[in-house]
Amino acid sequence: MTSAVGFLGAGQLGEPMIDRLLGAGHDVLVCARREEVRRRLAAKGAALAGSVADLARGSDVLISCLFSDAQLRETGLGPDGFIANAKDGAVFVSHTTGTLSTLEALRDSAPSAPIILDAPVSGTVENIDAGTLTVLIGGPGDAVASVTPILAAYADPVVATGALGSALALKLINNLLFAANAQLLAAATQLGTQLGIEPDVLLSTLQVCSARSHAADQAHRIGGMERFEVLAGPFLRKDVAACREAAAEAGVELGLLGTAVREGPLALDVDSATAGSDR
Repeated sequence: MTSAVGFLGAGQLGEPMIDRLLGAGHDVLVCARREEVRRRLAAKGAALAGSVADLARGSDVLISCLFSDAQLRETGLGPDGFIANAKDGAVFVSHTTGTLSTLEALRDSAPSAPIILDAPVSGTVENIDAGTLTVLIGGPGDAVASVTPILAAYADPVVATGALGSALALKLINNLLFAANAQLLAAATQLGTQLGIEPDVLLSTLQVCSARSHAADQAHRIGGMERFEVLAGPFLRKDVAACREAAAEAGVELGLLGTAVREGPLALDVDSATAGSDR
């Protein structure tokens, strides 16, 4: 039987995910607030929900790609949220890199809450377009198995990580390590400048040396560290804040990774901006 797929969060990553779902032949119901996004998606064959509650009532599998825990709580909780209005037996897949406590709050907010899966992503719009986004996914194995063929429209690999929250923990470690790598790269760029090496020469040279990293590849591809901080900074700041919140909830220290992120040249360990995915 075909599952009715709902989607919440048609923003920078969400909209191309919806494109891939439609291209794979899924019937997709979307809740989006921006009229231009609604028009684009309707033209591509998506059905439009008038509200979050309507979206939840029409979805067997509800996927969200929201920017923050705050947006998950805003749209999920309360009488008009997607938890209270979910179909019996529905599965909720959250692509937000946030905290386990938010997902637990959603799960515990209603006796008939859907099965909740944490499914943070690693990759870019280009990966989504190519169907090669990495999705880590935690939760009950049967629910994970049921949604994996749907997520395969834009994700390969889809990595089952264990119990609810395990995917978020792994993704937060990944993001903290990436932020630390970015800080080391920025420090290396500063050192290179002091030694008379042009930043673009440094970045291009690193592509063929043992210190090559994903952070260096991205910075080189998009035009240097200043451009990297402008484009990646808001997401890294949000993710670093989420790492600190999750670590505090778990009573653990971030250690050397936290020190590198805090003390590096880039302004990454500050309060995150509130901008994000469209709803």
